[in-house]
Amino acid sequence: MTLLKKHSGRYDPANANFRKEEFPFYWLARVHGRYTQSMEKALKKIDLDIPRWRLLFILKEHGESSISEISEHAIAKLSTITRIVYRMKADGLVDTHQSLLDGRVTQVSITVAGREAITRIQTATSDLFTQSFMKLSEAQVKKLNTLLSILYDNLPVV
Repeated sequence: MTLLKKHSGRYDPANANFRKEEFPFYWLARVHGRYTQSMEKALKKIDLDIPRWRLLFILKEHGESSISEISEHAIAKLSTITRIVYRMKADGLVDTHQSLLDGRVTQVSITVAGREAITRIQTATSDLFTQSFMKLSEAQVKKLNTLLSILYDNLPVV
C-alpha cells in the first residue's frame, strides 16, 4: 500500500500526472467490454445470453441455490436475478421451489435442459477462453486471479 501511495500520481484520476493507460480500472473496463461483446456474439449463436450463462454456471458450481445466493455470486440486484430466474424457468432451464426451512426463500435448481445448455455454452465459448489466455501461463492466470481478488476485497460493499 505504501508503494502505491508513493507513486499513485499516474494511477489516481485526481492527480495531474494521471495517465489512463496506467490506470488498472481502464484496462479492467476494456477487458470486460471486449469479453462481454465476444460472449454475447458466441452465446447468440445458441440462443442464449450472458445473464442465462452466468446463472447456469453459478448453479453448476454451487448446486441448488436461493435467488439471493445467486444474486450475491452474480453481483446483481435481487430483482434482476428474480426476473432472469423466472424467464429461465419459462424456458425450462431451471426449476424453483420454496425452501423447506424458510417458506420466504425461493430455491433454484438446474434442469436437464439447463445442463444441456451448459454443454452447448462450453462448446460455443471454448475457443474464446483458449484465445483469451493463450499468452498467459497457468501461474500468471493464478496471479491475475489473486490480484483481482485483492482489488475486489479492497472495494467498498454497496
